[in-house]
Amino acid sequence: MLSLAAAVCLVVAGCGGSDDTTSGSTDTATASATASTGGDVQAVADAANAFIASLDDDQKALAVLEMTEENATAWSNLPCGQDCRGGVALGDLSEDQQALAEELLEVASGSGEAGYQQIEEVRAADDYLNELQETGQGGGPGSGAMPTGMPSGMPTDGAVPSGMPTDGAVPSGMPTGGAMPGGGGGGGGGYGSGLYDLAILGTPGSDGTWILHFGGHHLAVNFTYADGEVSGASPYFIGVEPTSWTADDGTTYAPLQEMADSVRAVTASLSGEELAQAELTETFSDVLVGPGEDGQFPETQSGVKVGDLTDEQKQLVLTAIRSWVGIVDDAVAEDLMATYESELDDTYVSWSGGTELTEHANYVRIDGPSVWIEFVCQNGVVISDQIHYHTIYRDKVRDYGGEFSS
Repeated sequence: MLSLAAAVCLVVAGCGGSDDTTSGSTDTATASATASTGGDVQAVADAANAFIASLDDDQKALAVLEMTEENATAWSNLPCGQDCRGGVALGDLSEDQQALAEELLEVASGSGEAGYQQIEEVRAADDYLNELQETGQGGGPGSGAMPTGMPSGMPTDGAVPSGMPTDGAVPSGMPTGGAMPGGGGGGGGGYGSGLYDLAILGTPGSDGTWILHFGGHHLAVNFTYADGEVSGASPYFIGVEPTSWTADDGTTYAPLQEMADSVRAVTASLSGEELAQAELTETFSDVLVGPGEDGQFPETQSGVKVGDLTDEQKQLVLTAIRSWVGIVDDAVAEDLMATYESELDDTYVSWSGGTELTEHANYVRIDGPSVWIEFVCQNGVVISDQIHYHTIYRDKVRDYGGEFSS
């Protein structure tokens, strides 16, 4: 069986012998919730149905869920398995089933570094964390001890992390009454590329609405399809620990390097006066609008207005946005980028704690009429003497295809 590290190496162009690191305004209230008429949605639906057909009844009970708000919004970035998200764990599938799952993800995702390749590298990072724990080199869940230098809001006494149940109850945001089945090898916590869950909400096809969800530690991909079109490519949570590492074959991986570099390029372009205008008074040790916080955007935009920046600075902002939007297939990403470019003058950039993205609570935000992106640094959990990244991309109009907007 091909290892995930080897599979990632095949996806990354030339990785085998390289030491290089891989890695006008629109009224939002009247904007269409459709993300794109592009993209080969039928190919995604066919791949989804091929995957479903490969499952036995128990696996289908985990992977094929009703298209409800409860099921759609039940996701997390924590390493908590099926205790905090739906789906069947990749590690519980046969090799043939895993191949079908990965084919589905590849068809649905973008072809660049911000697409399927990035998903695979984040999974590879989790294998790296698992290896560190197994060799006694890391802390965090499953290690028997909590590391030092924990981020604000995380327990240092072995207590359950904020947002997780303390009494065995279903986590906030998880459906009850049997709507979200549990069990299987992905039910517990810990680290590893097999502990990522794939779920399909609704019936894949060219009619009706359905969602493809894939998630695990530091990852939540949500693609919504409506009547043969991609209606949403968010919420999309992606993070990584460590920020970079070198595999046994000498290849260095840094899945979020492009994101970090693009955000730093934006803030580095700001003048002293613009930086002062962009600084937020609050401190952030995690993303503000993360899991369980759907729709909870600040009422007022803060920071420096992109419409007041130079053309060169505006292009840097667009480049940064594209680093997240590229998760979805290329045609859809282009349509989304056209929307965000049309709203660029009414988009704001802000920061808190530092713009270098090298210290705990360094935080940068891009806040548009529809696009929302956050990038934050946290102290390490498994590798406690290093920071790691949390980021999120949301669309105020098109999260979950706009199906559950209030």
